[in-house]
Amino acid sequence: MTLNSRLLIVLAAALFSAASPHEMWTKVTLTHHWPNTFCSMEHCHPNISYWSLHGLWPNNGNDCNSTWHFNSSQIEDLLPDMRKSWPDLLKPTSFSFWKYEWFKHGTCAAEADALNSQHKYFSKALELYHKLDLSSVLKKFDIIPSNKTYNFSQIEEVIQHFYGVTPKIQCAVSTKNTDVQTLGQIEICFDADFTLLDCEKQHITETDSKRGWHQLDGVDTPSGFKVCDHDIPVYYPPLL
Repeated sequence: MTLNSRLLIVLAAALFSAASPHEMWTKVTLTHHWPNTFCSMEHCHPNISYWSLHGLWPNNGNDCNSTWHFNSSQIEDLLPDMRKSWPDLLKPTSFSFWKYEWFKHGTCAAEADALNSQHKYFSKALELYHKLDLSSVLKKFDIIPSNKTYNFSQIEEVIQHFYGVTPKIQCAVSTKNTDVQTLGQIEICFDADFTLLDCEKQHITETDSKRGWHQLDGVDTPSGFKVCDHDIPVYYPPLL
């Protein structure tokens, strides 16, 4: 084999490696946020008294296909449910939130056959959201929005008891009052077959924080959530 032939083989291997997709995801996280907490930080005014969808996030990859543009016409039949269950709390009449979630997370989730279209991705997220019915489960076990506080373990144990898995529960922490944390976001995880799975409970990382950000006019703004501290009382704020 000549030197030129060897160089061509090495170059071809390098190009193939660069073009190969990243490792297939093995877990997806269905993330709910509490609108009143979100809007207390982002200056919006929700009229929603239930947990709404934030997103369906695979554990590998971000922005996997920049050429796969969001097209609302492909999910037209889902839009009534999307507006109710997965609302854009900052821009209620806009598609920008769903567009962002599709581009950042949906294009990566679509590497699996079960989620390989915009309709499949958004409809599966809605299906899982309604199946879990987090708002009703918390209410059933007397975890309700109020002016009192809860122990973190009360909230976590209700979810563990009902679903049989450990969630990741995130809070907004006030810089003015460090004696309390505000319940803001709850993640519930599934494996690639959409079977419930324990979420990892590590403290927030750079990747976690960035994927929890909401994009406004093309600029990422921090949601301000981090994994709740087990030893600090949790405030579950009622609708203002």
